[in-house]
Amino acid sequence: MLKTRFDPEKALEAILYVASKAPIPDLYHVGKLMYFADRKHLEKYGRLITGDCYKAMKNGPVASGAYDLLKIARGDPGQRCPAGCSSDHVRLSLEVANGGNHRVSVKRDFDPNFLSKSDIKCLDEAIEQYGRLTFGELNDLSHDAVWESASRNDDIPLEIMARHSANGEELLEYLRG
Repeated sequence: MLKTRFDPEKALEAILYVASKAPIPDLYHVGKLMYFADRKHLEKYGRLITGDCYKAMKNGPVASGAYDLLKIARGDPGQRCPAGCSSDHVRLSLEVANGGNHRVSVKRDFDPNFLSKSDIKCLDEAIEQYGRLTFGELNDLSHDAVWESASRNDDIPLEIMARHSANGEELLEYLRG
């Protein structure tokens, strides 16, 4: 099974980037825009933007590390920060409204030193293509073959994400080295 290495600092910067540019910066949209950006980036460049692990949740694929960061920003009691990050740093960087629209608000600009040109390109493409879609439209789109491949609440293997790319077999060969 292919493994990724989650970079919580980069994930925080990607969340800040998406939340500052998304037309609808709520918890759901930010998460789904990052999913679609990761799918694009994997297909075009052979890696995920933040190395996150995706879970097949009820409302579609969820980047578990990024979601943990967002739960910290929301103030969820007992939520632990992924290794390599500080809960205080997360809370000083963004907040998520508890209840209502779950709006993700940035408290500072993203640091461009953490994101590559290809990262930003794919994030921008996802924001442009999917940023104005409704919850229902994003929900329908994200309940795709990748999501269907895993049992609810289980990991979605990187192999599955790669296999469902336009160049799936070539990408898998590249990822396996």
